[in-house]
Amino acid sequence: MAKAPRRGPYICGIDAALDVVSGKWKGLILWELDTHGVRRFAELRRGLPGVSEKMLTQHLREMEVDGLVHRKVHAEVPPRVEYSLTEHGRTLNQALGPLGAWGTQRMRREGYEAVDVAET
Repeated sequence: MAKAPRRGPYICGIDAALDVVSGKWKGLILWELDTHGVRRFAELRRGLPGVSEKMLTQHLREMEVDGLVHRKVHAEVPPRVEYSLTEHGRTLNQALGPLGAWGTQRMRREGYEAVDVAET
């Protein structure tokens, strides 16, 4: 698969990292795959309430090009496609952990509550 065009050159490592995770859903896709392991498209969509099919498809393609997500197509009828994190994706998810902790602290400070995905 061809490398996705990036806007570089980058100013710093944060700039390069944010370029890869830019978009509302990419961090949540990483979290969903890390939490639940291998997922089919419909399972990912159910786990990410509010994401459109088009946006999920676009983000998964970009993340595959960036080496974060592995897409496996099973030779079955109908075809079965599964998504999982690559080692590169797992390391990015680990790096985002402190940012998530900071966000949780901010939510508490501002009085926000996390959305319970199981209820949506």
